[in-house]
Amino acid sequence: MSLNESTLVTYYARIDSGDLDGGLELLADGVSFAIILPGTAVRGEDRQGVREYLEGRGPVDRRHVPTHATREGELEFVYGAVVEDGVTITGHFLASARIGEDGLITGYQVAFDPELGLASPTLAA
Repeated sequence: MSLNESTLVTYYARIDSGDLDGGLELLADGVSFAIILPGTAVRGEDRQGVREYLEGRGPVDRRHVPTHATREGELEFVYGAVVEDGVTITGHFLASARIGEDGLITGYQVAFDPELGLASPTLAA
């Protein structure tokens, strides 16, 4: 699977570009999610919960730089770096999603770690 074929990569690209509605349209209405951050986890059962989390972050100059993506059946996995201000790597993420028959994300789990990096990203993305 190429990065361009990944639903999660498309989701991150839309969210990072400021197209919140475009990113959220890739999620099923009843998406179950867990966003695991250092010291906390945000969990929910619907698209509105993801919206509230994203809007609650306030303005951010942050983007996800996916370096690896794979899919096995209905499960998709993406790994990459989180970059602030276009240059500073603040950590790495590992995301997984269950993709429904309609192509929408029905389950989403992501973990972010500011210290451990499994692979070096290319920041040209």
